[in-house]
Amino acid sequence: MINKIGNTEILLKHKATCHCGSVELVLTLPNGIEKPRRCDCSMCRKRGTIVASVQLDGIEIVSGQEALKLYQFNTNTAKHFFCSNCGIYTHHQRRSNPSEYGYNVGCLEGVNPFELENIVTLDGINHPADNNT
Repeated sequence: MINKIGNTEILLKHKATCHCGSVELVLTLPNGIEKPRRCDCSMCRKRGTIVASVQLDGIEIVSGQEALKLYQFNTNTAKHFFCSNCGIYTHHQRRSNPSEYGYNVGCLEGVNPFELENIVTLDGINHPADNNT
């Protein structure tokens, strides 16, 4: 649980936006930033994002629903959302835990994700939902 990054306090209700501001989210973060991580699956390697998790009811799309685009690949289970104007990934419904959204920590207003410590790297190449035999 991370309640402060650098000089920025992580608020219970924290605003998140894409780069151009078309998509605005409000995240409910009662425990601060939980489970910060990187993943090495093909999608995450290319986007290089640090993500954290919230319950499905922990993200409210305040504006820009029409700008959000859905991208799915491989098993088409996870639902990755990004802004169709600036291309920034904002959040995704997780494949390994569909009751949670992963969100782009870099979209949190005032937060520099490079100031996070103890970021775990997940093995997305060998995802438990895949049949890697």
